[in-house]
Amino acid sequence: MAAQKIKTAILISGRGSNMMALVEAAQLETYPAEIVGVISNRPGAAGLEKAQALNVPTAIIDHKDYETRESFEQALHKQLISVNAELVCCAGFMRVLTPWFVSNWKGRLLNIHPSLLPKYKGLKTHQRAIEAGDTETGCSVHWVTEDLDAGAVILQDSVQIMPDDTADLLAARLLPVELSLYPQALSKVASQMQTMLNP
Repeated sequence: MAAQKIKTAILISGRGSNMMALVEAAQLETYPAEIVGVISNRPGAAGLEKAQALNVPTAIIDHKDYETRESFEQALHKQLISVNAELVCCAGFMRVLTPWFVSNWKGRLLNIHPSLLPKYKGLKTHQRAIEAGDTETGCSVHWVTEDLDAGAVILQDSVQIMPDDTADLLAARLLPVELSLYPQALSKVASQMQTMLNP
């Protein structure tokens, strides 16, 4: 009997390119995770329509409708529980999560970051790598912890920085690498969870 797929929800804020990569990977019968919902904190996020087109359930929890970060996250938490999420993937989710939320999902919350962590946590990663004279940069899928971009790295991949690169050129060249890496990382984590649940 095939192991039960790990129920996974994806949090987005924008176009949903990484979300789409995860959804498409999860359509394979042999993939160890199942996408049970896509949640956006922005009603106009282009990724919502893309998910709906692939029959993935979507929800909007607009952070602007909540007076505090905590009340927004409680609504988010409730939505994740309602779809029975066992893992949560942040994919272009532009919110810094509070310690309360992170502790509730500790060891079950992944993020993709456009640098070779621990280098260049936070924003403007490509520009910072270029200005530092680095010869390569990349992306990292990591566990989310209470400290920004500080959790243990699950998988990384890199691209070369060319002499005439701009931040935009670099971001465009890195995107296909991200779209390949995130499904690999989710597969790795979900497989490990399957093994723990079905020893």
